[in-house]
Amino acid sequence: MSEEERRIVRERLAEAVQELVKYMDSSLIPEVGTNIVYAVPKAREVQDVAGVAGRIVHLKGIVHPVGPIEFGASDHMARAVLTAMKFDPSVRSVANIRFSEEALGVMNGLMLEICEFDRVHEPPGIQTMDWGVAFCCKKGVPDAIFDRGAVGKEAMIRILGEDPRKVAQMIARISIRCQDRR
Repeated sequence: MSEEERRIVRERLAEAVQELVKYMDSSLIPEVGTNIVYAVPKAREVQDVAGVAGRIVHLKGIVHPVGPIEFGASDHMARAVLTAMKFDPSVRSVANIRFSEEALGVMNGLMLEICEFDRVHEPPGIQTMDWGVAFCCKKGVPDAIFDRGAVGKEAMIRILGEDPRKVAQMIARISIRCQDRR
């Protein structure tokens, strides 16, 4: 990967993070925090994927990125995007948000393609993101993938897209609709 590709990925991801800071409803941030990642074209490993070091948290109701944009900053979300890219190389960005029935209802109303995987069926020795994302991408990469959690594992929704601005914009739309329902 060229230094120019890395620069572009960092810049676009930084723009998306600023969009989340402005428009994301902090109630959509899960206990483990949110991260948004963006992979360089033809990414093959975690170090080819940029994310927010330390994740994005809610601090007194404010969406707050903890650290800078760095390559290799999120192993979990990087594996999710790397797996999705095996099915569709144009899908290079993923972000996670808190699972709720309200958010699912909003996403259905937005006509998003959504897939669920159940951690109970996860084969031993395979990491959740590798298996869960692959399970949901067999017939094409959906707009969102979720699971309802398990013992010690928080339920989560992952929003997928071609670039982080599109992912951030979708989270903003979900945020606005969730706020309108309250």
